[in-house]
Formats: sequence, structure tokens, C-alpha cells
Amino acid sequence: MENFDYDLQSVQETRNLARQAKLAQAELAKFSCEQIDKIIRNMVKAAEENAVSLAKMAVEETGFGKVEDKAFKNRFASSELYEFIQAMPTIGVIREDKVNKVMEIAEPVGLLMGIVPSTNPTSTAIYKSIIALKSRNGIVFSPHPSALKCTYQAAKLMHDAAVAAGAPANIIGCISKPSMDATNELMKCNEVAMIIATGGSAMVKAAYSAGKPALGVGPGNVPAFIERTANVPKAVSNIIASKTFDNGTICASEQSVIVEECIRDQVMEEFKRQGGYFMTPAETAQVSKKLFIKGHAMNAKMVGRSAQVIAETAGISIPAGTKVLLGEQQGVGEEYPLSYEKLTTVLAFYTVKDWQEACDLSIRLLNNGGVGHSISIHTENHDLVMKFSEKPVFRILVNTSSSQGGVGASTGLSPAFTLGCGTWGGSATSDNVTPMHLINIKRVAYGIKDFTSNTSSTYSACSAQSSNPSNGISEDQIQNLVEEVLTLLKKRGDY
Repeated sequence: MENFDYDLQSVQETRNLARQAKLAQAELAKFSCEQIDKIIRNMVKAAEENAVSLAKMAVEETGFGKVEDKAFKNRFASSELYEFIQAMPTIGVIREDKVNKVMEIAEPVGLLMGIVPSTNPTSTAIYKSIIALKSRNGIVFSPHPSALKCTYQAAKLMHDAAVAAGAPANIIGCISKPSMDATNELMKCNEVAMIIATGGSAMVKAAYSAGKPALGVGPGNVPAFIERTANVPKAVSNIIASKTFDNGTICASEQSVIVEECIRDQVMEEFKRQGGYFMTPAETAQVSKKLFIKGHAMNAKMVGRSAQVIAETAGISIPAGTKVLLGEQQGVGEEYPLSYEKLTTVLAFYTVKDWQEACDLSIRLLNNGGVGHSISIHTENHDLVMKFSEKPVFRILVNTSSSQGGVGASTGLSPAFTLGCGTWGGSATSDNVTPMHLINIKRVAYGIKDFTSNTSSTYSACSAQSSNPSNGISEDQIQNLVEEVLTLLKKRGDY
């Protein structure tokens, strides 16, 4: 009975949040650029001031990651994001083509539903709140149950900061009694116009099945190829920095390291020197058993954990100061568990003969749960970069940490915590999601071609001939007439 009452309360709360946020969004839709910018700046200020406290809440509640890295993500999702989107046109006339006389006018989508993962529970809420309001949308969050308190607090801080700067009350909401019924209700309710889903594959798939527009992201299973011309110490440093950042909880983090035979020993020595531990086959098997449940589903108790915690749980001994665990793999698929995504401090390690074999292996790894997302390559050979740009991913990250590169922290990509995987990964977009994905665009188009006179002359020529069938028109005359009509159509651009 208690569960039944909870579910009823959960669904009713969700309905109320959606209705209130929809009314608030109708007001926000009338705001000017100056009003919206004032609101966003206050939200950024609140996120900065609470970056550390929110990070502590997230680590305490979920057990995932590191406080200092989550604090960085909170700041990145606010200050860095604001720098990128501040001048982004999302209100009124956003583009005018004076030659073709077309004006583009931005309109908000409406009310958004934001699905938030447990791995990035506060930074994702901050990021989605800011891009939603920048485009004059409202948003209601469905938090992961294991990260409810910190996500709710992040959403409340964003709401209160927005309202203090002039936004209508209830413009940002968050479910406080999460349940599957509540999430389904929010996905399908009439008030919600679009879903932004960041989370597990099942949740993203459900979002796309809700019968309305959705921006969802698939999992990452990022291969990192260290090619023979690479600066090996720098490549290894980048990979370790990326994989240990928040203990590997970003979906753009490297999952497998691929090296050529000719530099294998050098790469292994460099990993050992910088804090990598190469597990024996027996140790790899022990760790794999702890990492996964039900095949290759990640064990939540191992997500975002340090190498020491994982080793201790698996019953293996590792040197003090170890940062990442590496296990050699000979293939991809069910028999090779480390070939799947591992949102923690464990990497698969592969050796190949040359870059062609690295290409083939990368594709197999991507098709094993990361197609469309990202690939990392360390090389000084630009031609090789272009070869890898042909792979089925939408982020080809070169000579950088994949985690930071994918979200736009160490690259020129858009700062984002929702990374689209395109149609290859089952996503509606291949971009890092920005406010520009959350607007509708009207187009005002003036006539620039005299369509009526062309139509009349064409019709008159055809009519004159067809109305007098007894004239005895020759085949040559018919052919000439057809050619005249086709020429006219080509001039108008209709053929």
C-alpha cells in the first residue's frame, strides 16, 4: 500500500510540476535578450558559489568520482558554458539573408524534460538549466533515484537564482519523488514539448519512444590509438589524466588503448612510469567479474571508483600510487569483457601490427557499444588523422584527453554534457547539444522570382496547341515545343 501511495504522489507531483513550468515558460517566451542574459548570469554566479558543496553532495550520495573534479564540472557547466553561449542568438531575428530576402526568427521549443544521470548529477542539471533558459524554455528534471538529493539541490539553486533575477517562478522544476511511473508521466504529458535525455541506453531509448521530439545520447566506448609517430609520454599522460578525471565517469573517457607493435614496450613502460598497472590474465579476470553484472552491464558499485578500491574489491594487490588498471585483451565481444564501456579507472589494452589493423579494431570496439560517439588518436601524421575521420563517430579527438576533449574543455567543441551520437548511435543529433538545438526557427521569405508571368506564358503556349488538334502539328514542332517548355522550367529552377 505504501508503494502504491508513493507512486500516486509521485505522478501527481510530476503533473503539477509540468503544468506550473508550462505556465512559467509562456511568460518567459516574452523576455528580451537583456532579461534572459541577466537571468543566466545570476544562474552562473550561483553555480560558481555552490560548485564545491554540490560536488561534495554528489560524491557522498552516489559514491562516484572525486569532489575536486565534480566541482570543476559544475564550474565548466556554468562559467565556461556561459562564455560560449553568451553571444549566441536565440531570440528574435537571428539571421537575415538580404540577397534572397529571408529572415530567420527564433522561437522557444516550450517545456523541456531533462533526464539526469547519476554519474554527472549536478553538472548536467546546471548545464541543462542554463541552455534551456538561454533559449527561453522551461525545464523539469527527472533525477536518477541514487542521485536525487544532489540533483534536486542543483535544480533548486538554478531555479532560485533565475527567479531572483526576474524569471517566472516554477520555470525550473525537479521531481522529488522519483519513480518509473513519474518519469513515464513526464515523458508523455502534453505540457512537455521535447526531451533531453542523458543516461543509460534503456532510458534514452524510452525517451525516443515517448512519441515526441527527443535529444538523447548513446553510450561511449572510446578507443584511443597511440600511433608510431605520437609523443608517447604526452599521449600516456593525456589518457591517464582523462581516465582518472572524476574516476572515468564521463562517457567520452577512453575505454581501450590500442598501440602498434613497434612502440608497444615503450608505451607499456611509460604507463608503468606514470601510474598504470598491467594486470595478469588472472587478475584481469578477477577484476572483470567485479566490474560487470548480467553479462556486460556495469556494476554500479564499481562505477567511478579509484584503482585502489577496484583492486581491493577484486582481491588483487597493486603498487601504491597506481592510477589506472590495464588488462590485455585479444578480441572484442562477450569473451573479452574489458572490450565494453567501463565508467571507472580500468582500461583494455590492445596491440596491433599497423594503423590499418588499428582502424579495423577501432570499428569493432565502437560497434561494441559506442558507435557514433568518439574516438581518440595520438599522432603527428595528419594524413592518418584524416583516415581515422572516416570512422563511424562524430568526435575525432586528436592529441588530447578524450574526456576533456569530448565535452569541449580541451578542444574547440561546444561545451556540453549531452553529446549526440547521430543516427549511427540512435541519436537525433551528432552535435554537442547547445541552446541552438532548443529553438524552433520561423522563416519570413519575400518573393524574389516572378512566378505568375512564367506560368502564364507556359500555360498559353501549351493551351494554344492543345485547343486546335486539327492543325496537323508535325513531330518536329512538338519536339520544339517540349524543348521550349523544358528550357523555361530550367530557368525557373523547377527542373
